[in-house]
Amino acid sequence: MRDALELIENNLLLLAIGATTLGLVFPAAGIVLEPAIGPLLALLILVISLTFDAGAVRIVLRRPDRQLWAFGLVYGPMSLAGWLTGRLFFGTGPLAAGQALVGMLPTDVSAPLLVLLARGNVALAAVLNAVNTAVSPFVIPFLFLWVTGLELTVPVGAVVFELVLVVLVPTVIGVWLRTRFPARVSRLDVAWPALGSVLYLALLLAVVGPNAATILGYGWSAVPIALAALVLNLIGYAVGMTARLFAADREELIAFLFITSKKEFSIAAAFVAASGLPSEVAVPAAFFAVVQMITSPLAARMLAKSGRAAPGAS
Repeated sequence: MRDALELIENNLLLLAIGATTLGLVFPAAGIVLEPAIGPLLALLILVISLTFDAGAVRIVLRRPDRQLWAFGLVYGPMSLAGWLTGRLFFGTGPLAAGQALVGMLPTDVSAPLLVLLARGNVALAAVLNAVNTAVSPFVIPFLFLWVTGLELTVPVGAVVFELVLVVLVPTVIGVWLRTRFPARVSRLDVAWPALGSVLYLALLLAVVGPNAATILGYGWSAVPIALAALVLNLIGYAVGMTARLFAADREELIAFLFITSKKEFSIAAAFVAASGLPSEVAVPAAFFAVVQMITSPLAARMLAKSGRAAPGAS
């Protein structure tokens, strides 16, 4: 069983490529899973939260400066990067506006899983993720108007409700279980990364399948959209690496790396629909979703390997 779990965890990149291919070739496989995205995300958050206790959360909460840094990186340089890559690849129009929107989105809820796989500070990533998502309905409309000149209507109630159900409740349950029954929960520590990886693959398939027609429908025109997504994603890693200036240790740096580079693409479509903007504005987010869900396992694997190879690494 342990070998099977390690096989899943250690080959997440290849499995992610396979899930992407499956979703593009057989979209029905992902379309079937689409209604379960919410529960899958909640279960993923629960699994991640089972890896740290209330003590770890208290340590994070004693360092509010970390949240300020995360807020600045996620909504500052990344918003500018989204606007610049949009202008570079698309000039003006819906795709340029959509690329700008991607840059200012909050952290993807799966980021703590990648931090776990990369041997980073999972509690820090989970707290930063939750707070950045909570403030997003109030920050993004102002940023989007300032950068694009377009008004963005955000369904605040729906976003907050989803945050509570998908992030807050599973996190509280997971942390409580880890704190209340540490011995029992820790016995399964070897299984949590693999189980999270399986949920991650299911979410990837649920994202690619419903968007397969859109992605393939662009034909060769999809290349610049995909390249724009990749460039923005790589900029996210570069921006995250600036945390070297203030991060206390390697585990903190890993948390900031994924908090900055991963974007919660799923809310882009809801924002666009609520605002009455052209549906094409949401297209860059769909491409970014696929790109980041492939690059992040690679980054996590490289970081985990480098950590094990480093002298004195635990």
